[in-house]
Amino acid sequence: MASEKVMAFTDTNFDREVLQSEIPVLVDFWATWCAPCKAIAPLVDAVAEEYSGRVKVGKVNVDENPATPGKYGVRGIPTLILFKGGAVVDQVVGAVPKSQLDALITKAL
Repeated sequence: MASEKVMAFTDTNFDREVLQSEIPVLVDFWATWCAPCKAIAPLVDAVAEEYSGRVKVGKVNVDENPATPGKYGVRGIPTLILFKGGAVVDQVVGAVPKSQLDALITKAL
């Protein structure tokens, strides 16, 4: 994770960090072996920097934390899910352009 603004979410801290967050949260479900996940990582870092203080951004390693992706029906990675007030607002699957991430976040702000 290149940006220190990108948090690491786990099965253990997900409820506290994501569902109970005061601000919207963008969660990137990924794995170390996933090439599209690596391709989108710089965009996730850029979003974390750009929306710092307004949106929390973090990643869930699906191999290390299988319960959380299972709970949200994550079948393909990367899957990015936007949460607000503990609920899913929207999601995208695959390595998408930053403009699509910006549009996703705009819905929650």
